[in-house]
Amino acid sequence: MTTIDNAPIIRLDNVTKRYGRELALDGVSFEVPRGVIFALLGENGAGKTTTIRALLGLGHPDAGKLEVLGLDCRTQGLEIRQRAGCVFEKPTLYEWMTVDEIGWYTSGFYGAGFLPRYRQMAAQFELPATRKIKELSKGMKAKVALALSLGHDPELLILDEPTSGLDPMVRREFLERMVDRTATGKTVFLSSHQIHEVERVADMVAILRHGKLLLCERLERLKEEITELTVTLAEGFAQPPEIAGEVLRQSRRSRQWQVLTRGAQPPDIESLRLHESVAEVAVRKPNLEEIFTAYMQ
Repeated sequence: MTTIDNAPIIRLDNVTKRYGRELALDGVSFEVPRGVIFALLGENGAGKTTTIRALLGLGHPDAGKLEVLGLDCRTQGLEIRQRAGCVFEKPTLYEWMTVDEIGWYTSGFYGAGFLPRYRQMAAQFELPATRKIKELSKGMKAKVALALSLGHDPELLILDEPTSGLDPMVRREFLERMVDRTATGKTVFLSSHQIHEVERVADMVAILRHGKLLLCERLERLKEEITELTVTLAEGFAQPPEIAGEVLRQSRRSRQWQVLTRGAQPPDIESLRLHESVAEVAVRKPNLEEIFTAYMQ
């Protein structure tokens, strides 16, 4: 029997959402286990923000079921938003308040431990307590939003493009905080365009394209199973032999074929090397951005 501790912290089951004629989510199903950084990737319009809004109970799907923290997103959205932390790309803050005042104001919605935790994080982020929000840089405002979202020490933190437009140092600090969260057993759900940064911190990735889920799995396994082969053909041959595994992308330049394949094993690659039509095979492991691009194509 599944217990609360090992049940997925997020579960989507055949979720569909339309905006008029546009199909934003098309039968999307996946689960997010506890204690991981889960990255949702996709181009603009892929359905990432629609997914996050549905998880927070801010927009209901037309069909399917969503659960967050064991709660139904359709009927218990308010409780989900009280228990989870959330940071959006453009956080809404009361700009006439100071850094300390907005923490004091927000603490009224949470328990007694919120304000001291918020002040501790604000100090760690080197936020000036008496400075008004409107006087802060974009990076400092993002840190205020993060401190506010973590003040109640949530089990789940949901981030929608949180580092977009921030300078590299602030982005790095932001992501390091996410890793610190999962080290204590908490979960981070991250939507981001910064794929090279996602690769540094994510445990699991899912890819959406035009509302359809292309994959959802452990990043380590994904990278382990995908290989880029550069096949140089022998004189007199125009086509390489059949490549083992699932071919995600291939291109040709003169006698060289570059193939991104999933599932090819070392014996398969050795057989390819020994084929009469092949002069040479170079093997390389692609990064997440290259894998993402291949799936998008």
